[in-house]
Formats: sequence, structure tokens, C-alpha cells
Amino acid sequence: MAKLKAGYLFPEIARRRSAHMLKYPDAQVISLGIGDTTEPIPEVIISGLAKKAHALSTLEGYSGYGAEQGEKQLRAAIASTYYADLSIEESDIFVSDGAKSDISHLQVMFGSNVTMAVQDPSYPAYVDSSVILGQTGQFQKDVEKYGKIEYMKCNPENGFFPDLSTVSRTDIIFFCSPNNPTGNAATREQLTRLVQFAKDNGSILVYDSGYAMFISDDSPRSIFEIPGAKEVAIEVSSFSKHAGFTGVRLGWTVVPKELLYSDGFPVAKDFNRIVCTTFNVASNISQAGGLACLSPEGLEGMHKVVSFYKENTNIIMETFISLGFSVYGGKNSPYVWVHFPGQSSWDVFSEILGKTHVVTTPGSGFGPAGDGFIRVCAFGHRGNVLEACKRFKQLYK
Repeated sequence: MAKLKAGYLFPEIARRRSAHMLKYPDAQVISLGIGDTTEPIPEVIISGLAKKAHALSTLEGYSGYGAEQGEKQLRAAIASTYYADLSIEESDIFVSDGAKSDISHLQVMFGSNVTMAVQDPSYPAYVDSSVILGQTGQFQKDVEKYGKIEYMKCNPENGFFPDLSTVSRTDIIFFCSPNNPTGNAATREQLTRLVQFAKDNGSILVYDSGYAMFISDDSPRSIFEIPGAKEVAIEVSSFSKHAGFTGVRLGWTVVPKELLYSDGFPVAKDFNRIVCTTFNVASNISQAGGLACLSPEGLEGMHKVVSFYKENTNIIMETFISLGFSVYGGKNSPYVWVHFPGQSSWDVFSEILGKTHVVTTPGSGFGPAGDGFIRVCAFGHRGNVLEACKRFKQLYK
């Protein structure tokens, strides 16, 4: 714990936002920082949640503890909706209260005596959970990296996909696509190379597909679309951004039965043991909401919400492009990755907050390769996004 830097990225942003609001109590502060959804959950999904909540007040409808792996009906629905042609079965799926929890469950399973690789930049939970589990060395201030972690640089020069020929062998590889924060979705050819790389090195690939529904081109939505992935990969995903479940909390992890340790023991058996020991599954109300999400009407509702956020993304991208910035991401994700060459990310964050009262996220908070960038998030009410873009234009015109 003592190795961790002062604070997790998003609470630090919240602290700075609170300090700013104390200084400017009358300012209309707009948050395009933390990736928290803002639009109402579709009615059909809310009906599923409400119906289950009410059923708990009846003798016939009450239920207590459920299976730690998740309700059978929900696991089957996840398998048939997202993995229909990929030979992923209900028994391969573990329901959780979100991908973030399962990242830590997986880390507990891997233990402290493993090496890990991570995209640079990437979601901070991968690195911070590795530090907490004791997998890393000390934080090296001169390079802004932890010892014993392989940072796979992803930047405009390499198309936001690491040069695998320069990456050292590790036991575990964390990979998020579409990536948070860069917004880049890896291509089929790139993921084929990644799976082969994991195979050649005897590594387990932990693939985070939490933004898959934002993909609008032919980029894979699941790592299991890649031949051979079931022998090397685990996939974590979530209803958070698609259904507006950031507060409701529901996700899942796929651990294929084909994934084995070098001694032939199934990884899924260990993960099942970890889950049964450390977790009592997601709320039965949340799981009912998940089933409603996967109904035809629920899927349509989720697509509408995602389309709304993608319209926000286009507005933000067009704003920064019109101001002459190099802009990345956006197309397949709710995140716009804006380059401020030669400037510190935290300095840019502070300037934008101080002069426009808009909260963004400094790229360096996601890893050293993120310095010089800020992430602008498309989760926001349309009026707030338009107002923020108006303020960006006034600042940078």
C-alpha cells in the first residue's frame, strides 16, 4: 500500500474540482472528466429492476443469497447475446458487480509472484491493483513508472498498438479495447498478433471489452472472435456504460474452460474458488435489470443511449479539430484524446478548469505515455457538452 502514489486518479480529480468550486462558488462547473454516465436508464430496463425489487416484498418472489457465479438465466442470456457464434457457454461466464471488481478478483487469483504488462496509457485499476497485490517494484519518479511492470507504449506513432517485438515476456497482459483513455479500438489483425504473442509466451491475456457497444466499424467486439483466444484469454465486461449501470452495478467475466495453466489445471476452477470466497454475486435486483437489458427492447434502448453519447463525442471531436488540435479516439468510444504537444497534462487540466470551469482528465494519470494529452469524456447532458465546447472555442480560438 505504501508504494501507491498519493491517490487514485479520479478521487484526485474530484478533490481538485471541489477546491475549484470553493474558489468559484458561482461558476457553472461542467464535468467531462470521470467516465460516469448521465442519461436516464431506458424504461424497459427500469421496469425489470422495479419488478424484481417489488417481488422481494412477496412470499413468492423473495430470494436471498444466489449462486456466486450469477443467475443461470442471466449467464445464458449473456452467452447467447454477446458470444452466440463463439462457443462461449453459460458455464464460462461469471456475473459480477462490474469489471473493476473482477479485475481485482483476477489479481487476487494471480497472486504476488507474477509479472504483468499493461498498455501505456491505460485504465489505472490494472496498475494500482498490481501494486496492491505486491507484484511490482517501487514507483520510479524519474520515468513515472513502477518497477517490474512492462509498460506497452501506445501512441499516435504506433497507431496506439504496442510494438510487440519490443515487449518483454510477462505472465499476465492487460489489454483494453476500445481503450480507455485513448479511445482506440484494436483491429482484427492486431488482436490476432496479440493472441499469438500471448500463446508464444505462455501468458494469460486479460481483455477488457467494457466499451464494445461503442464500436461502429468492423473491429472485434470480443477477444474470442480471434481464433485460439480461448486458450489464452479472459474477458471482463460490464453493463455500466451501455445501460447506464455505473450506479446499479453489473458486469461479467468470461473464463473459458479451454484456458489452462502450464500444469493443465483449468483457470476457471481457481477463479470460481476466488469468487465463492470473496464475493456474494451482484444484487439480485441488478441481475434482473441485466436480463431486461438483454431483451430485444432492452438492447434497442441501450443502443439508443450509446448513440446519444456518440453524438456528443462527434461534437467534442469536431470542436477540437476545428481549433487545430490533433485528436484521436472518439470513433469507437466515448473518449476523445486530445494532444497538447510539449505541455504537462496536469497543467492543461488546470488551465482548462481555471479558465473554462470544465473538468477533463489529464492523460498522465493513465500512464507516462499519456502526458501531453487530455481525455475529454462524452458522458454528459447535450446542453452541457455544447456549453463546454463553446468555452473551449473561447479559450483556444
